[in-house]
Amino acid sequence: MSWKAYIDIAAAMARTGILGYGGGPSVIPLFQHEAVTRYKWISDEEFGEILAFANALPGPIATKMAAQLGYRQKGTIGACIAVIAHIFPTTVGIVALLGILYTLKESPIISGMIAAVRPVIAVLLGMMAYEFCAKTWKGLGKVIGLISGLVAFLLLGIIHIHPAITIALFLAYGTVHFKFSSWAKRKTGQDREGSL
Repeated sequence: MSWKAYIDIAAAMARTGILGYGGGPSVIPLFQHEAVTRYKWISDEEFGEILAFANALPGPIATKMAAQLGYRQKGTIGACIAVIAHIFPTTVGIVALLGILYTLKESPIISGMIAAVRPVIAVLLGMMAYEFCAKTWKGLGKVIGLISGLVAFLLLGIIHIHPAITIALFLAYGTVHFKFSSWAKRKTGQDREGSL
């Protein structure tokens, strides 16, 4: 059994994990360089197909690209090695930085940095909540959107139901609502055609 292919997969994916900065889409040229130029695992056309496939699936694109490239080389073991090698450097970096942060948390400089970040996080969360509300109002209407928000607040804030259960309940409701609204649109369309 040749270990060189596994070492190449691990090295290539580790480089993309270390050098990729700025989120998933910024790592795509690194994946292309490793897979197409350096190791010649695939052609540019095949890379484009993998990229399109990865974009169609939910989740972070970088881990999907790593898994697909590893799988194409060495099957399931290659995919596992590729994903682990891609996320390991950043995981170690985050753990190390958090360790340093907790060690220095009594420092007034670090405390000031943390205090400065909190309002930014609050604003970002507020903007995200506003965007979700706007999408909900557009999709469900203001009345159902407001009722959904109140039910979510009741379930999470007052009854203290686990967030995963609340999300599952709303996903189930969304499925029923979507199917019912599709059926109602078809039915009203058929009624109009019948009346003409």
